Amino acid sequence: MARAVLPLTTDGGCAGVLEIRWATRLPGFTPAVRSELTALAQVCARTLDARPGSADDDRLLDAAAVLTGLSDAFLLLSPVRDATGRVVDLRIDLLGRDVPRVTGYSARSLLGQRLSHVSPQTALPGGPLDVSAEVLATGRPAEAEWSIAGAADEPVHRVRIARIFDRLAFTWDDGERIGASGALLEQVQRLGRIGAWQQDLVSGRVMWSEPTFALFGLPPAAPAIGLDELPGHVAPQDRATVRRFREQLLRLHRPAFATFRLVRADESVRQIRAFAEPVTDASGTVAAIRGAYQDVSDRYHSEVALAATQDRLADTEQRAEDQERLALHVQQAILPPADQPVSAADLDIAVRYRPAGDGQLVGGDWYDAIVLPNKKVLLAVGDIAGHGLDAVTGMVALRNGLRGLAITGAGPAELLGMLNNVAYHLTGGTFATAICGLYDPSERSLRWARAGHLPPVLVRDGEAGLLPLPAGFLLGLAPDAVYEEATTTLQLGDALLLFTDGLVERRDLPLDEALQELIRLAGRPVGDAETFSDHLLGGTSANTNDDTCLVTIHLR
Repeated sequence: MARAVLPLTTDGGCAGVLEIRWATRLPGFTPAVRSELTALAQVCARTLDARPGSADDDRLLDAAAVLTGLSDAFLLLSPVRDATGRVVDLRIDLLGRDVPRVTGYSARSLLGQRLSHVSPQTALPGGPLDVSAEVLATGRPAEAEWSIAGAADEPVHRVRIARIFDRLAFTWDDGERIGASGALLEQVQRLGRIGAWQQDLVSGRVMWSEPTFALFGLPPAAPAIGLDELPGHVAPQDRATVRRFREQLLRLHRPAFATFRLVRADESVRQIRAFAEPVTDASGTVAAIRGAYQDVSDRYHSEVALAATQDRLADTEQRAEDQERLALHVQQAILPPADQPVSAADLDIAVRYRPAGDGQLVGGDWYDAIVLPNKKVLLAVGDIAGHGLDAVTGMVALRNGLRGLAITGAGPAELLGMLNNVAYHLTGGTFATAICGLYDPSERSLRWARAGHLPPVLVRDGEAGLLPLPAGFLLGLAPDAVYEEATTTLQLGDALLLFTDGLVERRDLPLDEALQELIRLAGRPVGDAETFSDHLLGGTSANTNDDTCLVTIHLR
């Protein structure tokens, strides 16, 4: 047979001896067995140390006798200190018969337990543990609020804490329980703008929590308002709602809910949400009504403001849709997709117009090709800044203005100068780019000028290139602008491309490179203007959701 005997040492000395026996002989104690034995001895020593020591029995018995004579609701505790002497917990040495049952512990098993293990809320800032440390340091009794069992429905007690010798006594009685309207609940009520209330149906007494008086705008000394009086304190339009709320509680004995406008003593109006339920006694008879009022004015006003904002937003969206639809109709009326430009002299002209994206962003791209009274052909392409109805109306003004000005016989540069003044003075802030050209069939020459627009592309003998740019900034920027003019002589088989930036612009490519892609695409023989226009429009990969306008002029 093998045997091991170990001393159970504590800070106070030797608390006992641990003896362990084996039924058979052992060859020896291995390091692992020795470690397990040492650990077991330490556990046993701590367990013995947790109970009152014999040297302290007299004091413990004296304290127990005093406390038992005063109350059955008490705890006697010893401080647990860390290495620096600071109180870090309390250990239960004795307890009275009226200590509430704690889940997971019998009354006897509470002895020797640390208070923070049994009731974790003890260690909250300002809780019993903090107060106990102060009482031990000063010797002056104090009070703390504490739910001993820690359950949600457990009443909160006002506990008196006093020093007895080197221990602490916690005492309380049922008359001092704070209950469901305790300090923590009072704070929750204030934060949530909630006021608790209860009406005793036997005595007629109405009890309000402190936040309820504040919610009704009444001083705490004012009489509480019962269910019978409540209709007289609400807006006239809501009195029927409050009466139904009261009837469901008092006559039908059912839980009830209502929302009404409370008219406070200062005549201010608050939006109140009320909910309550009957309370039955041991016999099942309804003895009281218990409930709460909540001030939801801020939420109500926010919801009203949100609803009004949504209505305004819906109205704005509808107006925007109406404007977009009107702009599209105007644009289609001015620039019908099937419009066939002139076929003058030896020119074959084709146009293509592609709306932006899904057609819901109507832009101000425009084109024109007409034979003037002097037999010259006016060729123009323009792009108004922006989208929607304003862009379309600006486009109509500039397109029609250019047509009217062209009757004067002025050259392209002079026409753009006059059109710039129209945009600056008469259109209310319209900005646009444009190319204006006059083709003379007798000389096969094209005089043209530009206002900040992309250069035309000339296709000759299957090769394409950009025409040199004359100077000229966009329309509407400044009054009395001067524009340069250039002349290009065309040959049979040549094609000239006038277009807006929607044909070439890409988000992922510089404009110069995008123009070079168009030149590579256009570098091929031109059979006819229609087929060539379809080839160009189908081969470009612009992705800026901008309108596209293309005019192809082919010299036959």
